[in-house]
Amino acid sequence: MAFKIIVTILISYLIGSINPSYIIGRIMGIDIRQKGSGNAGASNATIVLGKWAGIFSGVFDILKSTAVMLIFPLIFKDTPFIAEIAGVACIIGHIFPIFMKFRGGKGLACFGGLVLAIDPRLFGLVLAAEILLLLMVDYICIVPITAVIIIPIVYGVFGNSGLGWLWRAAGGWWGAAIIGIASVVMLQRHLQNIKRIAKGKELRFSYIWMSEENKQKELMRVGKLEEKVALTAHFEHKNEENA
Repeated sequence: MAFKIIVTILISYLIGSINPSYIIGRIMGIDIRQKGSGNAGASNATIVLGKWAGIFSGVFDILKSTAVMLIFPLIFKDTPFIAEIAGVACIIGHIFPIFMKFRGGKGLACFGGLVLAIDPRLFGLVLAAEILLLLMVDYICIVPITAVIIIPIVYGVFGNSGLGWLWRAAGGWWGAAIIGIASVVMLQRHLQNIKRIAKGKELRFSYIWMSEENKQKELMRVGKLEEKVALTAHFEHKNEENA
């Protein structure tokens, strides 16, 4: 059983280490970890690289953790908690990717993929609740902070009830404890966001659909206006080269 767990952890970790926002950024001549919030994830990709780069990155990150949680229990059917182990290893790979010198994203989309693998209905409920919360507080970092606290508790209470259309995980409090490992790591990764909110330096989520004038005001508020000007100049130069 130990061999199966090790194989699951290694492969899931490597899959998690594949970071689409970083890859797209490199193709565009940008290290996304040096721009915006410095996070190699879907939300920062949306701000720095554009809407479609952000959407692709988010969907890819969701599906990679969902995939390992559904596939490995089919391969190692007799190994308890293998789905949870695979999902957490994938999230850890996303946050500390070996291909990026262990400087990755913060795991929100991957954690969403874990919830999707647990139960699509739960994913839908959590997504709706978090969208409502996001619109109320206007800070994206509040979403993972609340989700990673609530989901392990819900999982521990209801995990053995047979929820889920492709349910392969063992459920219960042991499974919740495994998922809790990812929760602790993700909470630690979001401490700087909380500090920036307290200082008034965290970019608001509504920046995505603000007018250009309001975007400039928002960037000035958080001290990122000069960086945005330089980034715009970079893209204009790239477009001229490709013309």
